[in-house]
Amino acid sequence: MSLKKAENPFAFTGCWELKGMLGRTAWDERQLLEIIEEIPLDSVYYHTHGFFLRHQHIAGPYPNDFATWAAIQLRDHVLGEKLGILDPFEYDNLESLRGEIINTIDNHLSRLQVIPRIIYGEPFHFMQSRIIAVSTGLAAHNLAEFCHILSATDASVVYFHTFEAMLRLGRREGDFPFWIKTQLGETELAAAISHLDLYMSNLESFRNQIITLCGVVLEKEGENEPA
Repeated sequence: MSLKKAENPFAFTGCWELKGMLGRTAWDERQLLEIIEEIPLDSVYYHTHGFFLRHQHIAGPYPNDFATWAAIQLRDHVLGEKLGILDPFEYDNLESLRGEIINTIDNHLSRLQVIPRIIYGEPFHFMQSRIIAVSTGLAAHNLAEFCHILSATDASVVYFHTFEAMLRLGRREGDFPFWIKTQLGETELAAAISHLDLYMSNLESFRNQIITLCGVVLEKEGENEPA
């Protein structure tokens, strides 16, 4: 089954992140909250989902820019942890994610007598970004080819077919499991990839987990081939 040739090959697509400054800066947590309420959704995207594209190897303990700034620059580790556990993939759209971030900061501030403010650290500079798809010209016709290409391609390909597919295209399982299931009939492998935890990982780790799962299937297929 794993060497079955797909009727529609998997076309690998990478991406570029076009980013720019908004000209908005927060010096304390109250300002951070007020600006988040007003910024365009492309800025919410940059500071949450885009974090993983910019930190391909190490996501760190605070896997979004808001959490990192609160914990590192303001030394408010409590807010950093509260923001850090927000999984952007649990929300259907960016507006819902923005609302949860706002509620988290607002509830946190309601319990403080003094608003944490920058003294020696760096203020929060709001950015925004858009993702531009870039074709790699590479395509896989079976699972072996898929595994080989995935292991050598740019990490932005992993990002585009998972993060972008889930958020922008509304494909909650991502492109990889969808193709493996519908084109190769490998339903168990597709389900296993779908259940990998994106948020508690990084692009390279996620790529390696997919390759490992595919390798198990390919190895079993090889063992079952007639001598």
